[in-house]
Amino acid sequence: MREIRTEEIARAVKEALLRVNYQMGADVMGALRECREKDRSPLSREVLGHIIQNNEIAAKEQVAICQDTGMAIVFAEVGQEVHIVGGGFRDAVDQGVREAYQDGYLRKSIVSDPLYDRINTKDNTPAVLYTDLVDGDGIRLTIAAKGFGSENMSRIKMMVPADGEQGVLNFIEETVRLAGPNPCPPVVVGVCVGGTMDKAAQLAKRATLRPIGSQNADKRYQRLERMALDRLNGLGIGAGGLGGDTTALAVNIEWYPTHIAGMPVAVNVCCHVARHCIVEL
Repeated sequence: MREIRTEEIARAVKEALLRVNYQMGADVMGALRECREKDRSPLSREVLGHIIQNNEIAAKEQVAICQDTGMAIVFAEVGQEVHIVGGGFRDAVDQGVREAYQDGYLRKSIVSDPLYDRINTKDNTPAVLYTDLVDGDGIRLTIAAKGFGSENMSRIKMMVPADGEQGVLNFIEETVRLAGPNPCPPVVVGVCVGGTMDKAAQLAKRATLRPIGSQNADKRYQRLERMALDRLNGLGIGAGGLGGDTTALAVNIEWYPTHIAGMPVAVNVCCHVARHCIVEL
């Protein structure tokens, strides 16, 4: 049995959220540069250039890439041989969020009641926390700061098996087409086919956190990812919604077993900043 103190967890969450709010991942920057070279629209290339320059300034000056510094999302894989000491796990995660947003001068965007009071919690807590118990004696945290310009464009549909591959492709395309410029394209699109309504939404969110350029291990879903990406980049929405070939940087599709009567499909839209990282304790 290995002990991990809550102070270590809080510190890891804080450092991760500061890093992702100040600097895009190398995979995202690489994809943006590649798209800037390939896009046939001069205006789209210019917008992509501004996006890249904005990130370079943010990283150098250690300031937020975007004014919407997001809601903290944490996918935690906790080893069953870990003993967490010094307090509660969720409290430690929220403490890390609190310190990151206060000490890093990041915008605090969370309200305590979603419908009536809508009073700001003033420290960006609580985080959305998903916890899985896994083998081992470590903790692996996949941490994201999710902005709501893109989150608001996400959708779920309870399809039936007869909708098939074309139904899934049509729904992905429809979702991004209806979103238009609102999610700050180029976007990263996470999709889950299967599970239940809630499981599909959870895995679609996690799919947005896959590295740009990664593929589903199943060749059938690899093909579906390529087909969906081609469709989205054929919409002509382009970078910043100003036209061009670069509407999406990636479409990442996951799947989960489901009931014989259904085929839930969730599409989670993420802006080009795609703030996330992985830390291990």
